Amino acid sequence: MNSIYDKASNEAIIARINQLTSETEGLWGKMNVDQMFKHCSAAIDVAFGEKEVKVSLMMKILGRVAKNKVLNNEFLHNSPTAKEFIFIETYDFEASKKEFIERFSRFSNEGKSAIKTMNHPFWGKMTYEDWDKLMWRHVDHHLRQFGV
Repeated sequence: MNSIYDKASNEAIIARINQLTSETEGLWGKMNVDQMFKHCSAAIDVAFGEKEVKVSLMMKILGRVAKNKVLNNEFLHNSPTAKEFIFIETYDFEASKKEFIERFSRFSNEGKSAIKTMNHPFWGKMTYEDWDKLMWRHVDHHLRQFGV
C-alpha cells in the first residue's frame, strides 16, 4: 500500500507532480494547476499545525460521521471544500510547485513526527494512519484531476 511516510511512495507522487506544466488542463473542477498546488499545500499545512480552518458545528458533525467512508474510498469529483483551501488568483507555477513538493516531502523525510495535530477541524480525532490515508488520497485525487 502507498504511504506518505514511505520514501518510494512519496517520490512517486513527486514524479507525478513533476509531469505537470502550467498548461496542463484539469479533467474536472475549476482549479488550474497552480491553484491546485496552493490548495494541496494548504491542506498539508493543517497536518503540520500551520493552518487553522474554521468549521461550523454542523460541518464538524458531518465530517466525523463521514470520516471513515471518505478515508477508505476515492474522493468524489467536485466535492465542496473549506474557504481556506480555495485559491482563485493566478500564482507563480514554479514557486507553487516547489512549495507543494517541499511540503509533501516532509512526510517521508520526517515521518510521523511531521504531523503536529491529531485533531482535524473537519474530520475530528485522527491517527497517523488516518493522516496517511487523507493526505495520500487528497493529493492523488488532485493529480488524477490533472491527468497524472
